[in-house]
Amino acid sequence: MAIATNSNKERWAAGVTPYAEMGYYQPDYEPRDTDILCAFRLVPQEGVDPIEAGAAVAGESSTATWTVVWTDRLSAFEHYQAKCYRVEAVPGTDQHIAYIAYDLDLFEEGSIANLTASIIGNVFSFKALRSVRLEDMRIPPHYAKTFQGPPHGIVMEREYLNKYGRPLLGATVKPKLGLSARNYGRVVYEALRGGLDFTKDDENINSQPFMRWRDRFLYCMEGVNRALADTGEIKGHYLNVTAGTMEEMYERAEFAKELGSVIVMIDLVIGYTAIQSMSKWARKNGVLLHLHRAGHGTYTRQKTHGISFRVISKWMRLAGVDHIHAGTIVGKLEGDPNSVQGFYATLRANKLAPNPLQGLYFEQDWASLAGVMPVASGGIHAGQIHQLIHYLGEDVVLQFGGGTIGHPDGIADGAAANRVAVEAMIQARNEGRDYLNEGPEILARAARWSPALAKALETWKDISFNFESTDTPDVMLTPTY
Repeated sequence: MAIATNSNKERWAAGVTPYAEMGYYQPDYEPRDTDILCAFRLVPQEGVDPIEAGAAVAGESSTATWTVVWTDRLSAFEHYQAKCYRVEAVPGTDQHIAYIAYDLDLFEEGSIANLTASIIGNVFSFKALRSVRLEDMRIPPHYAKTFQGPPHGIVMEREYLNKYGRPLLGATVKPKLGLSARNYGRVVYEALRGGLDFTKDDENINSQPFMRWRDRFLYCMEGVNRALADTGEIKGHYLNVTAGTMEEMYERAEFAKELGSVIVMIDLVIGYTAIQSMSKWARKNGVLLHLHRAGHGTYTRQKTHGISFRVISKWMRLAGVDHIHAGTIVGKLEGDPNSVQGFYATLRANKLAPNPLQGLYFEQDWASLAGVMPVASGGIHAGQIHQLIHYLGEDVVLQFGGGTIGHPDGIADGAAANRVAVEAMIQARNEGRDYLNEGPEILARAARWSPALAKALETWKDISFNFESTDTPDVMLTPTY
């Protein structure tokens, strides 16, 4: 069919094959327990019916092309078709949520690469849509059980580290680029001896001319071991093994293990297959695996196009990481309170019910896959401890970079301030106090006997980064009378 050019409306209407008539829209379809379910946020082009748009996404992410092909007759076509079974308008917008069911036979077992290539591989550049976003997925237990999940998980990590009953504390070395290996290792030692559990490389520190990876690993582990000897506590540094090839990554990870590191780090940008490969290595070698979500904001932040971070959270739990950066609510990075709590629940809980307030569209049963430890980082400091614990709970790594290394009296005092603040707040919580509302008072009282905390509170006071989040759920909690 020729494409009309006299108007955009006619053009886009003429350019869309009637996918709904081909069976990709089935409003009477009852999703099976074994189906993978997806919720897509669609903004159709002018003149494109939302139901047709939803059917097109179902078709193009499963068996369809732009026209009927004779080879359809050579397969069990109806079995392999994805089914758009519901399309709902988002009130007050030009957006719609299309719910699509996929048969398990469409996917290779235990492969994030195949799952993602199937679901998002083609439809995001579909002309009939102004924008499309994958909001959520239900991973049925039948598919989840084909993955090994986190190499260790939250429970085993605490047993490895012998740390219970409080959030874990970390810090990113700052400045993250430019330090020599020896000075980098000094930062590690000072932060760990001051009371932190972890220090870390940042996403873009690999093996640059100013500091090659082997030198950094040696000096960092020297700092870790000295801090362990000084404090009697198990300590760790996230050694970033991200590199240009898998061979180089394995070499770096093996060296980290030989040095006695309890944890290594990778970046999201290495790709899903590489992440699964490193997960397999970490499980085999008894090393915790930390994932920095480097680059995620390029496709998770926008409201109407891309992939929600809750979906990335699910993929990474399947792929198998022990840690993942998951937002802070307070701090300098994007994070709506409700959405972030949904991310944390996705990473940690065994079973989840749908929760529109947290952006959770589907129930989720993880079928005994271990939980992932969320990491909160980006512009947080000791004065926010009561908020962080209230929103994020205790199974979290609170990672203070500038909020440790920027302390006026030095790195060790910055670490001590964070440790005192956390332990004071956990004690208040355990005593049954209203620690969220009483938080400033609790911190002020603890600061009377901790000069380090007093100086931290004085330095950062009520510093916050209060900007409206771009990615929020479609529903709001309304008051009742």
